Amino acid sequence: MRITGEQRRQRLVVRQLALGVDGPREPAATTPEEVTRRLVALHATDAPSVHLAVLARAPGLGLDDVRDALFERRSLVKVLGMRRTMFVVPRDMVPVVHAAASTDVARRLRTRLLKELATLPTDPPVADPESLLAAAQEQVHAALVEHGPLDGAQLSRAAPLLRTAFLPTTDKAWDVRRTMTSPLLSVLSAEGAVVRGEPRGAWSSPRHVWSPMTDWFPDGIPALDEDAARTELARAWLEAFGPATVADLKWWTGWNLGQARRAVAALDVREVEVEAGPPGGDAVVADGVMLRSTDLDVDLDPALDDVVAGHAALLPTLDPTTMGWTARDWYLGPHRPQLFDSAGNAGATVWWQGRVVGLWVVRPDGDVAWRLLEDVGADGEAAVADEAARLGALLAGSTFTPGYTTPAYREMLAG
Repeated sequence: MRITGEQRRQRLVVRQLALGVDGPREPAATTPEEVTRRLVALHATDAPSVHLAVLARAPGLGLDDVRDALFERRSLVKVLGMRRTMFVVPRDMVPVVHAAASTDVARRLRTRLLKELATLPTDPPVADPESLLAAAQEQVHAALVEHGPLDGAQLSRAAPLLRTAFLPTTDKAWDVRRTMTSPLLSVLSAEGAVVRGEPRGAWSSPRHVWSPMTDWFPDGIPALDEDAARTELARAWLEAFGPATVADLKWWTGWNLGQARRAVAALDVREVEVEAGPPGGDAVVADGVMLRSTDLDVDLDPALDDVVAGHAALLPTLDPTTMGWTARDWYLGPHRPQLFDSAGNAGATVWWQGRVVGLWVVRPDGDVAWRLLEDVGADGEAAVADEAARLGALLAGSTFTPGYTTPAYREMLAG
């Protein structure tokens, strides 16, 4: 069975983008939790992306709705998981992501930090890296219990061992003195000891606070078998992102190929061919899989043609859909150089009918501006303009600077 690029793009719109519309499987998403669950996880490395990803998909929601889910209800939780990336996941998925991805990340991060403490020059010198990390972790825990949520700077004052510094070993501009604060907090986050909380100041601020994970899970994150958790995470991902290749799953999770294959083998899947070439280009076919329970006829119902044909979206930096697959030509086309930075991070993108067609920015005056990279016709331009106006009204003059920008983005922002 072959899944065409057009069919994949229609399912992308139905399953991931037009979530404010009643679908064939589920009603319209009306909460940030519902939006997040249908995407498995939202990228949270760049602070504004979580809010913007929700607003792009559920027209009835605003910035405060996302904040309440994150920090009042705590039904969405920030975790350091797949690919050593910060994500937001539904509360009941935290144990799955923790066992399937975070624990392995934590082991690698702790090993690396111990190696750096043992081999790099530090101030003060470190005689026993294991003892230092144990003592620093205890200081962090004590400081958070005593003072409540603290940001990194506050923590480094309350837990002085965090100020242990790695010294430069070269004359390179990037090789500067750096403290242990950030790497240790990454270790503790991946281990499930601390959780990233609300930002200081504006909703888009990158200056966030940390709290003990026990503030979210009083008994700690429930323990799951790692193999079983990987199988469950693969199932959830294929439900949202399939049909797709095992290579796509491997990339998204950060697993090795053996782990990805074992997770898929434990599921009831069928092998398919997926077209992976750019829209309108030569057919490029790859071996893929899809859950046997997936009924493509439901998602590809002709009754949904109008939804797909008229759908425009402005997705943020590192959006979960833009970053959902490693093979992206079938929805990205020729626009990778303009819309991704050199490290593979996606900038803010304009979508039309399930494919990327441009980029957008919020200028310093709060204006939402957009630029198309291909002709989408009068209807497409009108739909993009309407979506930009809707998003601008929700932001109400609020401005922010993404953490990841491309030359095209910077050029447009300056213009």
